[in-house]
Amino acid sequence: NTALAYFYCYNNQLTALDVSSNSSLVALYCANNDLTVLDVSTNTALKFLYCSDNQLTTLNVSTNTALEQLSCSNYEGTKLTALDVSNNTALTYLNCAGNELTALDVSANTALTTLYGGNNDVATLDVSTNTALEVLSFGSNELAVLDVSANTALTYLACGGNDLTTLDVSNNTALTLLSCYTNDLTVLDVSNNTALTYLSSGANNLTALDVSSNTALETFYCHGNQLTALDVSANTALTKLKCQTNQL
Repeated sequence: NTALAYFYCYNNQLTALDVSSNSSLVALYCANNDLTVLDVSTNTALKFLYCSDNQLTTLNVSTNTALEQLSCSNYEGTKLTALDVSNNTALTYLNCAGNELTALDVSANTALTTLYGGNNDVATLDVSTNTALEVLSFGSNELAVLDVSANTALTYLACGGNDLTTLDVSNNTALTLLSCYTNDLTVLDVSNNTALTYLSSGANNLTALDVSSNTALETFYCHGNQLTALDVSANTALTKLKCQTNQL
């Protein structure tokens, strides 16, 4: 089947998959199987690779330079400890969440619009070259710093469960969702983020939080901080508010 271009074999019990002869393959969807090895080195035309939740310990996509979408998240299967996407400059979508990655270099992936990398062990993340990013989900890692000043297209930023002490979102005026709960933030300025409809900032060390500019807010969580006052009189669209365990 050398002419095979699209192959869907997900949600089975496959332990082996040989696609070495399928040089015309454009899309491979093999998620939720029991694969321990996946060799896509000859599939240089591959644009879409979804191989999440298998038993892979390594994944080599260095020859897949046409790759536009890669999903290798692992919430159920064996975890990847490393992932090199430096040759995949056409990538627009990357989901590598739920692995055991300690590093992730996306500096070459300037076309990225969506990055899911939550539930890993990454301590540093540089997204300064990823100016097309619209969705960045990188919660439950070990980030002490996250600079999103260059990511002005962001509409979705989830960075909860890290070790952030500061977070500057003043340049991210397109944000509609900001989730930064369970960090070590003492200050959070969202005055420029007037498009926000969802703000989750609970379990930090905030003593004040001004949401008077965020009139589109529908969901607002600020519980578990040290707030002594909270004014939501301007937030007439609010349908969910959690502010318990403060000093109000």
